[in-house]
Amino acid sequence: MKVLLTGATGFIGSHVVMHLLARGHEVVALVRDEESARKLPWFDRVDFVAHDIRDGCPDLRGQGIAVPDVLMHLAWPGLPNYKDLFHFEENLPEGYRFLKAMIEQGVGQVLVTGTCFEYGMQSGCLPESLPTQPSNPYGLAKDCLRKFLQELQVQRPFVLQWARLFYMYGPGQNERSLLAQLSGAIARGDRSFNMSGGAQVRDYLRVEEVARRLVLLAECSSADGLFNCCSGVPRTVRALVEDFVREQGARIDLNFGFYPYPDYEPMEFWGDPERLNTVLGGRC
Repeated sequence: MKVLLTGATGFIGSHVVMHLLARGHEVVALVRDEESARKLPWFDRVDFVAHDIRDGCPDLRGQGIAVPDVLMHLAWPGLPNYKDLFHFEENLPEGYRFLKAMIEQGVGQVLVTGTCFEYGMQSGCLPESLPTQPSNPYGLAKDCLRKFLQELQVQRPFVLQWARLFYMYGPGQNERSLLAQLSGAIARGDRSFNMSGGAQVRDYLRVEEVARRLVLLAECSSADGLFNCCSGVPRTVRALVEDFVREQGARIDLNFGFYPYPDYEPMEFWGDPERLNTVLGGRC
């Protein structure tokens, strides 16, 4: 299977590339900065196309590259600034134009990563059947992109796999993410670490497992629709950080309640992975 991948040098994408290669797939990575890609261990095993999707769609045939079997679109600049308007003012139209042009070039299967923020402030277990109610610009932009692509399917049929991601952690995570900051505090020998109260209930999955599931979904070439890519296991933020400190063998005081809870997400929510697990034959 030939896979064209955007966001290959990102947190999720770098792990997706490894899983694709391990399963024998041919990878074409669309990257803005080839120099950053050269630092990655799989650089010599993939084909690179230096291109910024803000400039439109690359002419793959003109570069001697056959139309891929599947496009995995993981790129989305500007995270984790969920409230910034550029998500729907810039990322949304640029992403849609790029994906539409790739489909017009002959790509028949597109996998796009969505977000749990499409569900908005709804609490509890979130199945794909719930109507979306995004409450921040990032969630709104992702939700609109999905709807745009579904309308495009009516005009020009293709397989659309919309994989909603929840919370991820692991190697390469954003330095501003919770566990990355905690890891830095431990490495510096800080005595304490400031955080929220930790009572939020979330759905966490290691990034390597997220990447594995995305690759398996891409291999299901006829599986069209919405898929929660999540653990399905509710877990408090407090439990997450306490387990992390214990696994690191560290001694650091967790200063719970220093920061207020975020106002752009509910206190308790997690995903229902049953649909993806069914499509993957129980391999979640």
